[in-house]
Order: sequence, then C-alpha cells, then structure tokens
Amino acid sequence: MEIHHTKHHQAYINKANAALEGTEHADTCINEVLRGLGDLPADIQGAVRNNGGGHSNHSLFWTILSPEGGGEPSGELADAINAACGSFDGFKEAFAAAAATRFGSGWARLSVNADG
Repeated sequence: MEIHHTKHHQAYINKANAALEGTEHADTCINEVLRGLGDLPADIQGAVRNNGGGHSNHSLFWTILSPEGGGEPSGELADAINAACGSFDGFKEAFAAAAATRFGSGWARLSVNADG
C-alpha cells in the first residue's frame, strides 16, 4: 500500500496540479474543481477529470480502507441493491462492468442523492 500511496496516488496529484497550474483553480480543493469541471478551459478538462478524479478517488479510498471491511450490505442499502440489481451478486457484476469502462484503475462509486 505504501508504494500505491507514494507513487500511484502522488502521480495523480502531480498531474492534476500541473494541469491546473496558472489557473485561478490551482489552489482550490480538487472536489470543488471537479464539481465545476465544465467551467475550466476545454484543453485541461480531460487531464483534470482523469487525474483530479484519480486523486479524489484515492483520497476517499484511504479514509474508508479497513482490514475488516467488506461483506454484504444489510437494511435499506441491501433492499435498494436487490430492487435495482436482483441480488448482491448481480450488483457486483454490474458495478464491476461499470468500473471497467472508467479511466485508470476502474474506479466506481455507489452513492445516493438527497432523493434516495
């Protein structure tokens, strides 16, 4: 994990910083920059999306990484997954397929908006 943290994640940070250098967003939190991606100059949007997104994803990953993590969801989350995908196994297949189409290491996030 140390190599992943110090090399891979750091490369995303360095490339995102290089893309943003000289812009008014150079010192802005990457999540704010990503929320306003369409406001950036068109010629840096791809680099910021890919590398800033990689940085954001890794930052989240480090906060939720747990040696005892994993397992099947329960309660409302399990109910929602089963309703949408038929089963947890169906969800895992759909999630892995979605992640495989993404830049980098195949990051995908499951999230819920305010409407559920």
